Amino acid sequence: MSPSFASFVLLALLQQPASDPSSLDGIRAYLKISDQLSTGGQIQYSEIPLLKEAGFEVVVNLAPARKERNGEEGYLVTEQGMTYIQIPVDWQTPSPRDLQLFYDVMKANRDRRVFVHCFANMRVSAFVYLYRTQVEETEEASALADLHKIWNPDSQEQWKKFIEAAKAAGR
Repeated sequence: MSPSFASFVLLALLQQPASDPSSLDGIRAYLKISDQLSTGGQIQYSEIPLLKEAGFEVVVNLAPARKERNGEEGYLVTEQGMTYIQIPVDWQTPSPRDLQLFYDVMKANRDRRVFVHCFANMRVSAFVYLYRTQVEETEEASALADLHKIWNPDSQEQWKKFIEAAKAAGR
């Protein structure tokens, strides 16, 4: 790395505002969808009390269980008095069955504040997009705009096909 590039990077980092450790914005890829629903990437154990303080009642995890990433998450969430639900969605083969289970969980908790996450908010944003358009009947453009704030599933063939199939099935 050249000295001028290193100086540029250091200067850019120094100009970044300090993040508020009590803010949910510190959660990777955090996105507030509505007063009832927010999404994000993998939460740190230290962020779990922040979810409780923010009024969330349910935490849904769509990532597979990984001891090093989320091994104690369920315990810590329930210790805070929130409900914890894990639906381990395989990145390579998301299934209609997982999507239906997600819909059922969301419908059962529609009167509660829900935070949904996975490792990078990519599985979640796709599932939430489908839920919003197919169950809540949210306007397509609005739900798609939120999805694209996180990523474009067309970049991953398995996710493009999964979304197309779910839309065709009209779940």
